Amino acid sequence: MTDAADLPALINLDDLAREAARRLPTPALDYYRSGARDESTLQDNRAAFGRWRLRPRVLVDVSQRDPATTVLGQPVRLPLLVAPTAFQSMAWPQGELATARACARAGTVMTLSTLSTWPMEAVVEAWRGAGGPENGGAIWFQLYVYKDRDLCRALVERAHAAGCRALVVTVDAPILGTRERDVRNRFRLPDSLNIADLLDAAGMAGEAVRRGSPTGSQLADFVYQVLDPALTWADIAWLRSISPLPIVLKGVLRADDARRAVDVGCAGILVSNHGGRQLDGAIAALDALPEVVAAVDGQAEVYMDGGLRRGTDLLKALALGAQAAFIGRPMVWGLSVAGEAGVTHVLGLLRAELDEAMALCGCPTVADIGPDLLCR
Repeated sequence: MTDAADLPALINLDDLAREAARRLPTPALDYYRSGARDESTLQDNRAAFGRWRLRPRVLVDVSQRDPATTVLGQPVRLPLLVAPTAFQSMAWPQGELATARACARAGTVMTLSTLSTWPMEAVVEAWRGAGGPENGGAIWFQLYVYKDRDLCRALVERAHAAGCRALVVTVDAPILGTRERDVRNRFRLPDSLNIADLLDAAGMAGEAVRRGSPTGSQLADFVYQVLDPALTWADIAWLRSISPLPIVLKGVLRADDARRAVDVGCAGILVSNHGGRQLDGAIAALDALPEVVAAVDGQAEVYMDGGLRRGTDLLKALALGAQAAFIGRPMVWGLSVAGEAGVTHVLGLLRAELDEAMALCGCPTVADIGPDLLCR
């Protein structure tokens, strides 16, 4: 394990990714970094940011800058949130607990995956213990809708009782996209880990992602076994009826779906292609963002994820109308290098880069970042 004192030598996210690749076992590394099939969407997510150029303002007083904003009415210290990422204890023993503490100290949102290796109650407690309530931010809970609706209801009720502030409902995974790296590696959850929040559900503990696999990926088999491919808009309305938590719909890439999400009462829409891990050949998330923002027309908050690696990328997403953006893989690289300190380092790097970009673009606050800063 790397001493946190070594982190300053890793000066950008690419440095952290290389260090993580050196440290992680191949099955875990490939699980985190893989995309679906040819990984063309995975690559295009990154390339999409290069299709925009910045048009900075000059002669603006930027002697004081503030990247703070709000998400779902909750203050956050920067418009960068952490995306749901499964099985974080493959990267670092304390996994989601370490990520929660780092997000608490940074004053931002951690979205906890349903496939967490630590129970949601322990993760929220770790966030609280690290000063989350005082620093801003929150824990949001990511939900897959299972065939067993009683299990769904139980998870939603637990999330609310634990203190999670929103449900992030993933809707782009009726089945799992084929990740060929996982198939080659015959990916399985290590024997020491479990899907913590499903331990009490019959037949749905980590053992389900460990046994023999007809497809080559135990995760794919697990998804086929338990997730509901018959999910429809009626199920989103049902989720709204059983919980007071606001719903963020994750996996929207079309204006008509975004409009429908508003109509069924979603509070937020996360423009996402699942990090390029579902439908290969899908549109890059950043390219889909403007039409979703236009369709929503201010009636819900819009976020994006996929491919963000620099502070200027974050500024571009905000300029295109995102209220905030999410990172997933970069958080895992930091986690795998130095646990909580590594995640803190990742968030600090992007905060510093955003601050620099805001200064050089003539934007003292996030509210000053608009589409006039961009050109194709």
